[in-house]
Amino acid sequence: MPVPNLTRRLFWTAELLLLVGTLTGAAWVSSTAEWQPFVLVVLLLVLTLLGDWLSIETPAGELSCALVAIVLAMALLGPVPAMAFSIAGTILTSASRRLTPTQWLSGLATFASVPFAGGLMVRSLAMDAHVLHNQHESQSVIFGLIVLGVFVLTVGLNFILFALHKRVDEDRPLLRQIRELFFPLLPGQLAAGMLATLLAVAYASVGLPMLIGSIAVLLILRQLTVALLRSEDRAEELQARSRQLVGLQLGVLRTLVRALGMRDKTSGRHAASVARYAKALASELGCDEEQCDVVHAAGLLHEIGKFTWPDRVLHAETIAEEDMAIVKNHPQEGSILVGALDGYGDVADAILYHHERVDGRGYPAGLIGSEIPLASRILAICSIYDTVIARESYRAQMTPEEAMAELRHGAENGQLDPELVESFVALLEREGPTFAQDADFEIELEFERRVRTMAEPRSSDPDERSSHAKRPQPQRGDWRSTVRELGQRTLNRG
Repeated sequence: MPVPNLTRRLFWTAELLLLVGTLTGAAWVSSTAEWQPFVLVVLLLVLTLLGDWLSIETPAGELSCALVAIVLAMALLGPVPAMAFSIAGTILTSASRRLTPTQWLSGLATFASVPFAGGLMVRSLAMDAHVLHNQHESQSVIFGLIVLGVFVLTVGLNFILFALHKRVDEDRPLLRQIRELFFPLLPGQLAAGMLATLLAVAYASVGLPMLIGSIAVLLILRQLTVALLRSEDRAEELQARSRQLVGLQLGVLRTLVRALGMRDKTSGRHAASVARYAKALASELGCDEEQCDVVHAAGLLHEIGKFTWPDRVLHAETIAEEDMAIVKNHPQEGSILVGALDGYGDVADAILYHHERVDGRGYPAGLIGSEIPLASRILAICSIYDTVIARESYRAQMTPEEAMAELRHGAENGQLDPELVESFVALLEREGPTFAQDADFEIELEFERRVRTMAEPRSSDPDERSSHAKRPQPQRGDWRSTVRELGQRTLNRG
């Protein structure tokens, strides 16, 4: 609800009276003793005026050097110097920000009255407790508690005056200000208050040299903190750019799968189902989280090489002899596409070899038994199973029981890994024979999570690298030499 103009004028009048009353009270209680020692006065005034430049931006909020200096003035000098320093800093800040007259009035009234009241409270409480400038350890602790308690009260008072002005002058609700201004700024202000309390106690206990030395150390710490925060900002920028690049690369693969899905309506569902079956089987076999994710990603992308197929091959019920070379080339095409993604070498290998047979009669390299990556052997089983039970398959649909028998037959004739087949059949009998049939490609892909994971810096520790990094890999750019080498190894073994 808008504040009436009359209420605003009355509030501005109250702020003006508060400012005038504070200045009058300061003139009444002022004494020359408050402005001693001169070195301390100059030091705190300089810190106040240079507060914006010396302040430290942290994730928890701003650690204000001006606030630290004003709290020290309240505790070590008195209410009048604290008020004077605060007004000087407010004038400098308001002039640089080109504030409106009402904002000037609010700032001067608030930052004159609050430090003045805080200085009066510290002086009164410290004198009553007989702790001011007392070097006894217990008395120093009491003095520190007084300073910290007064600081907390002045922070609350400062926010109340500030929030009332915002409510009257800008119609900003109080609850919104508490949520958007008070709580976000509170950690930084409390940090400044704690720091000021420690410095005040150090000065009261040891003297000016300790305070000057502490402030010098803090200034050095400030420079180091600024440098650290800048390096963190740069690291975050690099991380964001890395995510953009990874998102672009992975997005291209996702687009290719979608485009393939527009040409072949079965591809998206098949990829998602195979991915879910394969991940579940990998987990059943005791694979760790990273290995399971490799198998899952390979399942999602294992048919991406079919994007290069012409429609006569993609939709053919029977593949013509002259087109078999195109069919047998799709694992290599898919592996090249996926292998372009940093960190996806194991996924590319799983795709490359998922048409190998354990008896060595598969393609493209004729690998035998355990030479075939585990992820590829898993992929082969899950892909065949989903294909033969799918309703949209061009082949005659099998029941799950018939499909399990088909897998066992494939294991007997040297196509599939017998142990993995039995593990998969046991998994189906426990989880249900069609537990992955309703999988959705986009849900299984988890695009944002994959981008974040792929963009994270990778460890340079050899002990933390994946088995892919430790295992010699074929050169993806020279398929003929790879197939020739593996084929020669098979002939020599025979």
